Amino acid sequence: MSNQQAAAVMDPNADFLQEDLDEAPPSDDHPMALLLQEFDDSYVNQPQSGDIRHGVVVDKRAGELLVDIGYKSEGIVTGREVDRLEGEFREMTVGDEVPVYVMREDRDGNLLLSITRARAESDWKHAEELLESQEMFTGSVTGFNRGGVIVKIGQVRGFVPASQLSSESQAQQITEGEPDNRWMKLMDAELRMKVIDLDRRRNRLILSERVAIREWRREQKEKLLKTLEENSVCEGVVSSLADFGAFVNLGGADGLIHLSELSWGRINHPSEVVSIGEKLQVMVLNVDRDRKRIGLSLRRLLPEPWETVPDRYEVGQIVRGLITKLVHFGAFARLESDSIEGLIHISELAEQRITHPSEVVSEGQELELRIIRIDTERRRMGLSLKQVAPEEETVEFDWEPAPLEEKADNSAGASNETGAPAAEITENGAAEIEATTENAQNATSPDNAADEQTEPSGAPEVVEAVM
Repeated sequence: MSNQQAAAVMDPNADFLQEDLDEAPPSDDHPMALLLQEFDDSYVNQPQSGDIRHGVVVDKRAGELLVDIGYKSEGIVTGREVDRLEGEFREMTVGDEVPVYVMREDRDGNLLLSITRARAESDWKHAEELLESQEMFTGSVTGFNRGGVIVKIGQVRGFVPASQLSSESQAQQITEGEPDNRWMKLMDAELRMKVIDLDRRRNRLILSERVAIREWRREQKEKLLKTLEENSVCEGVVSSLADFGAFVNLGGADGLIHLSELSWGRINHPSEVVSIGEKLQVMVLNVDRDRKRIGLSLRRLLPEPWETVPDRYEVGQIVRGLITKLVHFGAFARLESDSIEGLIHISELAEQRITHPSEVVSEGQELELRIIRIDTERRRMGLSLKQVAPEEETVEFDWEPAPLEEKADNSAGASNETGAPAAEITENGAAEIEATTENAQNATSPDNAADEQTEPSGAPEVVEAVM
């Protein structure tokens, strides 16, 4: 408003009325318009307790920070909080941007701000977003107690109960010593997490590694099923063992090595070949994308033992073997330092007749055995325990030549007590004795519970001629 207009308003004899003056809107640069605009902006931007604002550090004094948040005066971050700041916030300088939490005005009208509260509020909001979206994230273990471990989302402490840890993490627990230290090995470990429960009023944030790992593996399995090819070779870690085989983690998805694909030899349990946590090179046998299954093999990356059997073994050779399994028709033995297995048929276990191999041998027993048959085409070997013993010495007859006078009498046609002619004596004084040899028994011995073979099992029986 100009001085002339102001004077006219005060003068009752002015040529125009006050109403005419009010009808004329002030221009944008009018002092009254500027004052009203400043008042409106100040009202709209007036910070409220609990607001989170982004400000700029305008001054850094001993024990406090002055932060401009666009209000009529700068806010103050007190020295007590400045001393508790960590990381990048401790090194702030003039001109740095910083989020602040509006607390209140003090008695002197100064606006009190908090950087720590602003970070916490922002972290809680981030946690709420993670709960809503069920997005996975990675966090570091910052603490633990007997019930589980602590993982932070920014400045907010989240708790992972022991029941929500993955099987790999649970395997790291310490069973000896103080219960409070059972999760010490997980300290500083990076874990994949999901938010499963949040209660801001109770300051409660529950996280789960088990749920996150399950979903992550499902996603990884989908990717692997699309990229894996049969007969390809990949690396994995043994994750678990079962009676029927071993599961191998190929990077988020598990494949199965069936018991028959673990070794060229016969085994009873996967623990005889592999152990949990062991790294392996495996071959992909098949990929079932519909059923989401991956078949693996370990033995096909190992040398085939039967290819070199003719160079290392021969019939009649004495070898050392370990009894691995007993069946009603015999016992299987694995040759020492080899995966070759042979069958000791029940007829080759002992000279006498037995009804079951357990009467002679037991599983886990080490014995010296003789190789009696090798079939490289069918990958079968026959072994014998009873033929390891040294052969019996030949029976010798203790007799003396008859006097010459008796020879003449015998040659004249003398007969024995039975009336049969006596045996003719040669010039050397030795009688010709015929011995009849026959097989003591013809044993049927199936190979690997399927084939049959006939082997002589008894020593020849000598029938002495009656002198």
